[in-house]
Amino acid sequence: MRRSHNGNRNGQERAVIGALRRPTQRRWQIEESLDELTGLVTAAGGAVVGRVTQERSAPTPGLYFGRGKIDELGEAARAAGADLFVCDDSLLPIQERNISQALGIKVIDRTALILDIFAQRARTSEGKLQVELAQLTYLMPRLVGQWTHLERLGGGIGTRGPGETQLESDRRVIRRRLMAIRRELEGVQVHRRLRRQGRRRTGFPVVALVGYTNAGKTTLLNRFAGSRFTAADQLFVTLDPAARAVHPDGGPPFILTDTVGFIRKLPHELVAAFRATLEELADADVLLHVVDASHPALEEHVRAVEELLRELHVDDRPAVLAMNKIDRLEVDAALVAARRGGVGISAATGEGIDALVAAIQRALPPGGCATLRIPHADGAALALCYERGRVLARRDGAGHVELDVELPLRLLGALARYRVAESSSMLGMVD
Repeated sequence: MRRSHNGNRNGQERAVIGALRRPTQRRWQIEESLDELTGLVTAAGGAVVGRVTQERSAPTPGLYFGRGKIDELGEAARAAGADLFVCDDSLLPIQERNISQALGIKVIDRTALILDIFAQRARTSEGKLQVELAQLTYLMPRLVGQWTHLERLGGGIGTRGPGETQLESDRRVIRRRLMAIRRELEGVQVHRRLRRQGRRRTGFPVVALVGYTNAGKTTLLNRFAGSRFTAADQLFVTLDPAARAVHPDGGPPFILTDTVGFIRKLPHELVAAFRATLEELADADVLLHVVDASHPALEEHVRAVEELLRELHVDDRPAVLAMNKIDRLEVDAALVAARRGGVGISAATGEGIDALVAAIQRALPPGGCATLRIPHADGAALALCYERGRVLARRDGAGHVELDVELPLRLLGALARYRVAESSSMLGMVD
């Protein structure tokens, strides 16, 4: 959300927001959605100065809202000095254009608002490419509305030249840019695939953080890995994925990856554009679903994330539910967590982290135990056992070291040449 066109002294746009309530929707659902929209406007750098709802069985084709409600919106916008109207649902290009003409101010929908936030927050070249792809995909069907100054040339014999030419020219430019971005993102996908294969070769299992935006995923990543990624109490602070190795005390290490936060009504353009990033989830051994346990719309957030995981076809992965921000709860945190089979934690204070690590380790694919006789000359194999697994016993011999070790099955296969005997009897020691 950029500087206001009407010259607000502080550069902050003032927005009125609105939504339709259909017969199947509860009033509290609409209010919660508008509360979230308020947070999105704030995250984009604007301020909400009014909100309007209308109960209708269906949107009107031309204005989305009824004519009377549009008049009410205009009065509310003028009274509050607003220069922007944000609709909580997606608008058709013609609806967006007609509402803007009726109100005399800029009109956008939730999709455009989220795209604007992503454009502000993207830092890496990959993130910027993904956002640009989503924005251009969104803009394409709206190009006609950008050329209202040529409307008088739009009909009749001898009047079809300049406007149509300019419009088609812009469409060609956008199509060419979309093709170029997709080619670049294909290269990104190849690079990501190679990186995932490299992580697999280390033998580390992969745990992917998922969750609603602002649930505390990045704070949890920082807590686990001792990293310093930017985290704040805002929507969509983190867009670019990150991966860090985690070495918990007394347990096998794993890779923890962070991805973009989810949200209700996540634009399909963004899901498509960020598919290369979200492919990280398909490679995960375990999904760590982080939920803001203090949020009043907790159940809605959980459902929104689960629906998107189904859409991405990764809902079959083992999952651990981390009920975050229990330090903000006034009720018994253990009861809140237990109600959904989750683990109560506070990523900010560290409370419950040990219990969460234990839950993650229980969900990880099982490792195997074996006795390996490793020559002193193969220091790399010896180091691998200590760095990637858990050494249960060590016996030094002439020219070799004999280890009773628990390792991921992939690594046990790679070290099979050193195996002395199966040690299934040791499984009880590893519980």
